[in-house]
Amino acid sequence: MLAWGGQTGLNVGTELYLNGVLKEYGVDVLGTSVEAIMNTEDRDLFVKELNKVDLKVPVSHACENMEEAVAAARNIGYPIMIRSAYALGGLGSGVCKTEEEFKEIAESAFTFAPQVLVEESLKGWKEIEFECIRDANDRCFTVASMENFDPLGIHTGESIVVAPTCSLTDEQVKMLQDIAVKCVRHLNIVGECNIQYAFNAETNDYRIIEINARLSRSSALASKATGYPLAFVAAKIALGYTLDQIGEMGTPNSAYVAPSLDYMICKI
Repeated sequence: MLAWGGQTGLNVGTELYLNGVLKEYGVDVLGTSVEAIMNTEDRDLFVKELNKVDLKVPVSHACENMEEAVAAARNIGYPIMIRSAYALGGLGSGVCKTEEEFKEIAESAFTFAPQVLVEESLKGWKEIEFECIRDANDRCFTVASMENFDPLGIHTGESIVVAPTCSLTDEQVKMLQDIAVKCVRHLNIVGECNIQYAFNAETNDYRIIEINARLSRSSALASKATGYPLAFVAAKIALGYTLDQIGEMGTPNSAYVAPSLDYMICKI
């Protein structure tokens, strides 16, 4: 169950899969498959997969050395955003206004990961998150929406976060929910995941900036806000239960429906 090991669990599981260790010892991965995890963690695969279903991602290039990264940044144009693949908490990421600043962050990023994503800067756009759940029968919905008080450019782990989203219209929230469900289904995620958007509320334009196919700090916040125990439900799904079979939450089938919007929470 790789999703319970955080970023380290995903990284180790992926490495064991690629090296053939899991196959050699007959190890089954429960929940989201390693292939699906790789499609969310490898930035090049991530972009290619979402492009297949016409979902918007930032203009970007996945790079595996400094020369490629500098060329990509020049091609896209400054300011530029750089992100490390397979990294936790925004490690090796940042917005760069100049090539000198870019080289400094990129050099650091390559010490954390073998690949970085160089992408257009969307600094100033809203950062919106959704926690999603999906079972093997393809029952899928968003459990909670969250809005960062700080705009894109401040990592969500360092930002004030409120749930549910407060500054978007119902139509905008519904649009992002539908996109999240489409994305989770296409990537074949089984269990819980977090999807993060950059969103321009004036134009309704969006970019999917990251998907975490694992339990995270955002999962814990969403569970506390909604009363929907994401870790518990995702564990049941990984063991083969479907959402309509999970009734230990107070009433029969209570895991089958999204929680009501009868709460407000702020993470400082």
